[in-house]
Amino acid sequence: MRLLHHRHFFRFPHLLDKTHSGWKVFRYKNFRSKFLHRKVVLDLYLPPSFNKFPRKCYPTLFFNDGQDMKELHLLETLDNLGSQQLIGEVIVVAVHAHNRLQEYGTASQLNFLNHGSKAQAFTDFIVYELMPFIRFKYRSLDNPSFTSIAGCSLGGLSAMDIAWSHPDHFGKIGVFSGSFWWRSKAYETGYQDTDRIMHSIIREGTKKPGMKFWFQAGTSDETADRNNSGTIDAVEDTLDLVNELNNKGYRNGTDIVYRKVEGGKHDLSTWAAVLPEFLQWACGTNKVSG
Repeated sequence: MRLLHHRHFFRFPHLLDKTHSGWKVFRYKNFRSKFLHRKVVLDLYLPPSFNKFPRKCYPTLFFNDGQDMKELHLLETLDNLGSQQLIGEVIVVAVHAHNRLQEYGTASQLNFLNHGSKAQAFTDFIVYELMPFIRFKYRSLDNPSFTSIAGCSLGGLSAMDIAWSHPDHFGKIGVFSGSFWWRSKAYETGYQDTDRIMHSIIREGTKKPGMKFWFQAGTSDETADRNNSGTIDAVEDTLDLVNELNNKGYRNGTDIVYRKVEGGKHDLSTWAAVLPEFLQWACGTNKVSG
């Protein structure tokens, strides 16, 4: 698909927040998308050196549910980890959600409730409108190994689907309490575990060399245990997805990190608590010369 020209898609951003060390957050309130047929709100987190080194290019992290970044304490976490040199400088693009049940999901298949009808349009927006704009305007590195995408819950499912479908754009995926229950059949109409859509996509696909994964699930994400295994569905669905990746040749520890949070809930406070671990995994101390 031809990349769409970015020039007509945005208005200038305004400064939303900043830290003493130099991190700045800018907001685009009217980033127009032809794929989504609407205006998108974006928050852009720029590292301290961005204006000091005009030729330097940066790794990029795209984050779904950008409206939740304040409650995730993203800015403070970036500032703290950066000050301790636990992460390298990175640009974070936080995309505010609109219609989560339709724009998030698996682009190739609706779930049994017909949710995810705009997931393909959202994927196209990220890959063919937003990414070219960020690379042109903000000097992000055009290399999958320096490009990550993450999300929580449905946003995590979306991140997984987008990256898996576009390994030429994304090299790292972060999923917090991912909605891997996403399925093609209801329980009362003959559901089997093979009806989980993201699992099937991986099972029927091929290995994407170089791709790396970070998963988090909490033992109190929910209480449902559909097969009475003693393990809640949220944890089991995540572990089963890891197994599908193992079957493709990805190795735990090297390619996959799984973080089980004892007592962790399906909420922003749990995800905020593990965000520093994810950022160190995704961004590390990846120093890139300018």
